[in-house]
Amino acid sequence: MKKFFVAIVSIIFTFSAFGTIVSAEESGVQLVDTAKSAMLIERDTGQVLFEKNGNEKLPPASMTKIMTMLLIMEAIDKGELTWDEKIRTSEHAASMGGSQIFLEPGEEMTTDEMVRGIAIASGNDASVAMAERIAGSEEAFVQLMNDKVKELGLKDTMFQNPTGLPAKEHYSTAYDMAIIAKELLKYEDITKYTGKYEDYLRENTDKKFWLVNTNRLVKFYPGVDGLKTGFTQEAKYCLTATAKKDDMRVIAVVFGAPTPKDRNAQISKMLDFAFSQYKTHPMFDRNEAVAKVKVSKGSKKEIDAVTSEPISMLTKKSETVDDVIQEIKINEKIQAPVKKGDPVGTITLKKGDEIVSESELVAGEDSPAASWWKLFKRTMGQFTKVND
Repeated sequence: MKKFFVAIVSIIFTFSAFGTIVSAEESGVQLVDTAKSAMLIERDTGQVLFEKNGNEKLPPASMTKIMTMLLIMEAIDKGELTWDEKIRTSEHAASMGGSQIFLEPGEEMTTDEMVRGIAIASGNDASVAMAERIAGSEEAFVQLMNDKVKELGLKDTMFQNPTGLPAKEHYSTAYDMAIIAKELLKYEDITKYTGKYEDYLRENTDKKFWLVNTNRLVKFYPGVDGLKTGFTQEAKYCLTATAKKDDMRVIAVVFGAPTPKDRNAQISKMLDFAFSQYKTHPMFDRNEAVAKVKVSKGSKKEIDAVTSEPISMLTKKSETVDDVIQEIKINEKIQAPVKKGDPVGTITLKKGDEIVSESELVAGEDSPAASWWKLFKRTMGQFTKVND
């Protein structure tokens, strides 16, 4: 069992009483009728505000690319991939059917261009090209996708490809898709891509290619800046959307709507409900330092423990928060090497005995293993201090 060093700090906010969140179903509000399943959550807290058949396994179609984009953003965040790196298109990637940006075998585009092709135009060819770059093959990338599913604690999702093209045993749920989207939205740069209504690839060439976002709400619903549509004959019309208003970001998911109009209308109703009824109170930004971590035998003896995601509290609009207790737990005996992003502890917000938010803390920087010479000098320095 892990041991922790616990630091408890009482934070008093200039707000009033904190109340229990009541979901749409509990208050008798019906937001979705024709879609097979739906989910509405607040991004920072993950609080479920509405659901309909949220755990029903269904084909996600191109909403699959939310996971594909998540693994791309993780690779960039870790320094394993850069935005300006040129990605070569294999014959296999160029052979993808369905939505595409018409990559040719051997054609190169930067990561930035490929992500635009995925996020805006739902390019299957660009998705496979990026999968091959990150994992070496499409099959190896699919393994990474399913490993990430397990890491997120999701039990009702299985991927067979990075595109969402029809495949046996390729499924997800409205709840799982909302959580994958929540994870993707840790990387704020992604909405610069998913939030664009139109763009161009191959500019200044005779093959200039116009991209138009398959998510029309980006243009027609204020605050919508993502994330991904989906459609196949089996899946029907799907959409995982996100919108931000003031300090509040929400995620709305619809599976299996009969028409694009139905899909967009039901997403819009969920967004309207969230923004009219609830309020987010931001507490911490992502990557905010909240504690120090001692690293045994590290080149850096101490590093920052930082937040792994934005941390907030959610209330009804008529309510606020007060007397929140912040509890920070740092893992004992953290030993080098430590890489930026490695888990080092947790931060919990409590109201009395009730946990209202719990989030992972991660290393804010690397601390490689110290050389034997550095450890020797460090030991000798401590010895000298003791004998002075």
